[in-house]
Amino acid sequence: VQLQASGGGSVQAGGSLRLSCARSGRTFSSHVMGWFRQAPGQEREFVAAVRWGSGMSYYTDSVKGRFTISRDRAENTVYLEMNSLKPEDTAVYYCAVANSYSTTPDDYRSWGQGTQVTVSS
Repeated sequence: VQLQASGGGSVQAGGSLRLSCARSGRTFSSHVMGWFRQAPGQEREFVAAVRWGSGMSYYTDSVKGRFTISRDRAENTVYLEMNSLKPEDTAVYYCAVANSYSTTPDDYRSWGQGTQVTVSS
């Protein structure tokens, strides 16, 4: 599986962005697609995940109610809709794939190159 993240940019606090993660290669309904982020000097942290087959989604507490993860199986793409952005959301955002749900980066593979999200106050 290869992943390509895109859609980052610079916005003011309260703004919105939509990230995309296009995947190629063999897919399995059991796969879980995850979004992670990493700010300078910080460890990579879990943001959201979605089960490729059922569409069930998971979020870290800090983004619940503001971010929405979804997948389009026909387009082979996972999206992260980010609303009400805050300066603390500033980070490089990565997508990755896992065989089962996890919030641990080590359980994921095929990391894309990342896309920068910058939120100014």
